[in-house]
Amino acid sequence: MQYYSLNRRSPNVSFKEAAVMGQAPDKGLYFPESLPQVEPDLIHYIETLPEAEIAFRVIRPYVGAAIPEEILFDIVSQTVNFPFPLQPVTDTIASLELFHGPTLAFKDVGARFMSRCLEYFLKDQRKEVTVLVATSGDTGGAVASGFYGVEGVNVVILYPKGRVSPVQEQQLTAMGKNITALEVAGSFDDCQRMVKQAFTDADIHARRFLTSANSINVARWLPQQFYYFFAYKQWKEKAIVPVVVVPSGNFGNICAGLLARATGLPLGHFIAACNANDVVPSFLQTEHWQPQKAVATLSNAMDVGDPSNFVRILELFDQQFLKLKEHLSAVSISDADTIATISRVYRETSYTLDPHGAVAYKALEDYQQAHPGSRGLILETAHPVKFPDAVKKATGTEVEIPASLLELMLQPKHTVEMPPDYAAFKEYLMHR
Repeated sequence: MQYYSLNRRSPNVSFKEAAVMGQAPDKGLYFPESLPQVEPDLIHYIETLPEAEIAFRVIRPYVGAAIPEEILFDIVSQTVNFPFPLQPVTDTIASLELFHGPTLAFKDVGARFMSRCLEYFLKDQRKEVTVLVATSGDTGGAVASGFYGVEGVNVVILYPKGRVSPVQEQQLTAMGKNITALEVAGSFDDCQRMVKQAFTDADIHARRFLTSANSINVARWLPQQFYYFFAYKQWKEKAIVPVVVVPSGNFGNICAGLLARATGLPLGHFIAACNANDVVPSFLQTEHWQPQKAVATLSNAMDVGDPSNFVRILELFDQQFLKLKEHLSAVSISDADTIATISRVYRETSYTLDPHGAVAYKALEDYQQAHPGSRGLILETAHPVKFPDAVKKATGTEVEIPASLLELMLQPKHTVEMPPDYAAFKEYLMHR
């Protein structure tokens, strides 16, 4: 499999080159040269297959000869060695729980897969690699966990000061060793802008070998398809294709789902559930792309004003706006509706949503009102414990801290404070 830059001014590369470089030299995101079709027997027999086998068969065409099959199978086996339950909430809504991994967030899958791929690719290189990542919440913790202790890799995580939850902050600042957290006095978009600029800076490249662990990297983005296959495996009424609602910020997750469907996974209409950061909902109404300054909300991992991965979604639909609108909707849900949804769903069903899942749940409810008889699933992307104040306000109950987090929460925080200024960030990378 070869990958091309969406800016189309760089040479095509292999999966290995795309994963190691992160972004093309022309600043474009990499995209697969062709879309492999899912093997019909994978769909037919999916209920009988273990998750590792499903994941291996999904990702194998995208990796190609870059990793031997037995090693690739081992990588995906380590990546998906925790549960992905599809929990019924009502008769017509189910929740795909993606928070049972080591950092209690859906991004564990992409971070674990990517870290193991890079470890394989770099095992014979003497040069150290610096992984740069901007996080709006969960990416940082997942990347810190996935890359912790990986030999030859240093990780630098930028996160917006005061805009991640206490648990999220602890997960990305308490690791130490080869993980460094930069606490940026700005927004996620500031963090993402600084990271992108570093990748095009010749001075930094002369001193460091850089790669990205955000979902702009194909090794982070592509394995997110696994969720959707695991959901379909557990979907009981195969004759009814489910509506799929994805809490969306940087749009890597929903893009992976749309890719899975484009290659043959039987899924229905997709809905991008956004918070007050409504760039994509506005675009789908007006066909006018207008990035905005990110607004802080309760669903902080979705606080993105200029979502990088939307260019991949446009490419999936051949840049055809009407074709895109036929298969994808996007809505904006307020914080007030988010809290009200957590409260009502808990009261009526005893199910506890986190703010991101609540945004998706409300979006699906609204869709079902307009489309009677439809059934669907939401992606519940983070454990409610990461948002104790919001959940307690909505439900009146404390969220119990999982045993796996107790020791981490007692560790000291280690950060480097940073202004939202590229010059200061460059100085740090050049001379730390």
